[in-house]
Amino acid sequence: QVQLVESGGGVVQAGDSLTLTCAASGLTFSEYALAWFRQAPGKDREFVGGISWNGLHKYYPEVMKGRFSISRDNAEKTVYLQMSSLKSEDTAVYYCAARAGRSLITRFDYRANWNYWGQGTQVTVSS
Repeated sequence: QVQLVESGGGVVQAGDSLTLTCAASGLTFSEYALAWFRQAPGKDREFVGGISWNGLHKYYPEVMKGRFSISRDNAEKTVYLQMSSLKSEDTAVYYCAARAGRSLITRFDYRANWNYWGQGTQVTVSS
């Protein structure tokens, strides 16, 4: 079965950088689109970034452009989220998500459009 395992979370200071990793198994990785979402306490899960099956198309919410960067390594079956200039409001559990297919029409920022989820990794930014 499909498994997604996030790692790399932790406690950092405001202004620091952090890279999250999501290792996938049980799927033909190169045929899947991938995304990162996050959920802060008491808030809905929100889209952080998405990447197409071939890595050529990347999507971010406007407010996160320039600070967050998603990338993938199909050979290693891994997707990354590089975060910089972290702020206290970035504190959340970060989740990796995957869905099969090459569609660029299916929206990346809709939680319901993703079939597989990891268990999440906690990121805490202290000010």
